[in-house]
Amino acid sequence: MSRQVPDERLRLAPTDDPRPDPPTIRSEVGELTSVLVHRPGEELRRVTPSNMEQLLFDELLWVEHAQAEHDAFTDLLRAQGVEVLVLADLLAEVVTEPEAARALVDRHVTETTCGPEALHAVRERVLASGPRELVGHLIAGMTHEEVGGTDGLVAAVAEPGDPLFAPVPNLVFTRDASAWIGEGVVLSPMHRSARRRETDLLRTLYREHPRFVGAPVWFGGQLIDRHPATFEGGDVLVVGERGLAIGLSERTSPAGVETLAARLFSAGVVDRVLAVELPKVRAAMHLDTVVTQVDVDAFITYPQMTRRSRTFQLTSRGRERVHVEEGPSLVPGLAWAAGLDHARAIEPDLSAIRAEREQWNDANNTLALRPGEVIAYERNVATNAILADAGITVHTIPSYELPRGRGGPRCMSCPVVRRPLP
Repeated sequence: MSRQVPDERLRLAPTDDPRPDPPTIRSEVGELTSVLVHRPGEELRRVTPSNMEQLLFDELLWVEHAQAEHDAFTDLLRAQGVEVLVLADLLAEVVTEPEAARALVDRHVTETTCGPEALHAVRERVLASGPRELVGHLIAGMTHEEVGGTDGLVAAVAEPGDPLFAPVPNLVFTRDASAWIGEGVVLSPMHRSARRRETDLLRTLYREHPRFVGAPVWFGGQLIDRHPATFEGGDVLVVGERGLAIGLSERTSPAGVETLAARLFSAGVVDRVLAVELPKVRAAMHLDTVVTQVDVDAFITYPQMTRRSRTFQLTSRGRERVHVEEGPSLVPGLAWAAGLDHARAIEPDLSAIRAEREQWNDANNTLALRPGEVIAYERNVATNAILADAGITVHTIPSYELPRGRGGPRCMSCPVVRRPLP
């Protein structure tokens, strides 16, 4: 059992309601019973050719089709007995409390976005909305035209469509801003400024919603800029009851991993962390774009990017200090982190061209429903067939539009409860 010693306790709302299963994540493949998602919405319509690079998109999504594909994803989850928690719905429940609504708006609508002269008018315009609309404004952002009639230099020089505060279109990838580890959660200090507001939305949810009362926050409970010590949830794999694998990617820094490991060791959450060095390229932005766990002892990997990856084994030295040793090759390293004698790699034997195409479309970004059973994009036909040949049951979902956002089923899900492995 881990010691419940979070680094920062969040203020949590009291509740008299019967509680569902408390958050617990001790593996990547234990039976999934509860997951947090965000249905794509108006925020994706705010991504344009002129701002998509700033907002971390390579292409523009056809939003209605992306929504239909996401609905197919959540329908499949529900059909498999998984409770689907919708982020915007839970946040709307939080902001029915006026104090919580104002505190959230005050953090997201600031003088540095709309200027001191317009600040009061903009905040009051957002706060005049009902709970669902208020949350919608904070996720989709608002333009000067939508607010109308504001004063100050910011308003005077604004072009049509300029935001007073920006949308957060990457919120559909709920894996990244927070990750449940053991009985608590870590909140990610995101690498890119375009994504940092996402973390505060999750922080607010876990602080204020009765569903999460009493859950420890292992890291990130306070609104502090921790850059350049960054990490993102897509780099964090809970590969075993007492072990993690964390990618050293373009968005997760060595300082971020070492700091997170120290906190988790100090709280008694895990004993082993395998840091995996990745190429600093867009196609491998997170560890889960090149490696995911598909069974208790099996991982699907993209060997073109992982074959030469260095690993580092992190263990505790006590008092938030970390001992580091150079580790073995990737798969033995994953076995060490998972507490296994050995692990098997499923490495799709594809031509270089086809492998690169499927990996770009998140062929390796699978979400486990239970041991040996995963969700994947239907478009990655060859990889899915290889998984099936290896004894893995693959449920597929439509994937014309969602892959344009550069994220797969694992990216679009933040597991909250998984049953323990036998």
